Amino acid sequence: MLASNTHAQQDSINISIVSPADTTKIVNSGVVADSAKAMAKADTLLKKKKVFEPKPKKAGMYSAILPGSGQFYNRQYWKVPVIYAGVAATGYFFIDNRNKYQLYRKAYFARIDNDPNTIDTDIETTRYTTDNLKTLQDEYRRYLDLTVLFTALGYTIQVIDAIAAAHLKNFDISRDISFRVQPVLHPNYIGMGLAVNFK
Repeated sequence: MLASNTHAQQDSINISIVSPADTTKIVNSGVVADSAKAMAKADTLLKKKKVFEPKPKKAGMYSAILPGSGQFYNRQYWKVPVIYAGVAATGYFFIDNRNKYQLYRKAYFARIDNDPNTIDTDIETTRYTTDNLKTLQDEYRRYLDLTVLFTALGYTIQVIDAIAAAHLKNFDISRDISFRVQPVLHPNYIGMGLAVNFK
């Protein structure tokens, strides 16, 4: 009956018989392909959601070579302008204190060297006595030393900050950590205990 209908309509129908083994292969290949696509999507999502974990040694090395670069590596970009503002301030005070120290030192030695060829003619220093010049020279020498000390201290602090920030970048501060105080019963005594829960 199928053959007569086929001839009457003048259509060609190809009927192919598929064995159960071939059906299993087709289904399994579809499942494998679908699972491979799903795993590829999961890998892509994991790569996108991967948390940046800076290395403390690398952050410290960068900051030691160029101040602020360790903070930039840690992605704490707001700290970089603060560091360079400190560098600019210490640079200004270093140059100013060094210039004043050299000015008063030169004027002081011109006064005490007993050489008529070296005369203090600077308007900034002629108004001071010899003792005043000695005092000013010593003060600016102390300011210069303090500026160098604070510069070295600031340099060290920014290196330590880069290392500490890299260590604490992914530190868990979630709300799942809780604690409570509760009474504790022991055979020999009764006391209070502190319980910490990590959910």
